[in-house]
Amino acid sequence: MADFFQNLPDGWTIYLWLVVAALILVGAGIALRWAAKNEQFDEDIKYVVFDEKDKDKMEPEEYEYMLKIQKEQEQKRKDVLREKLEAKARKK
Repeated sequence: MADFFQNLPDGWTIYLWLVVAALILVGAGIALRWAAKNEQFDEDIKYVVFDEKDKDKMEPEEYEYMLKIQKEQEQKRKDVLREKLEAKARKK
């Protein structure tokens, strides 16, 4: 194998780098597409970590918004779990 690499003409490594770079770009594109489809860029997700104890640290409008976001997230969670159960039931 070492003999094979030694017999290659000069400048062959640039093509290897180009192939690796292309693979990295394709991988990054796939990762970004997955993230966009799975709501990984949702800025409001930060409100899920707050609870009633944090009310005094927030403005009243922000606290109401937090409650709204938490309800929406809980509904999304229920929908996903329901879809998984339905998919499991269809497989059987």
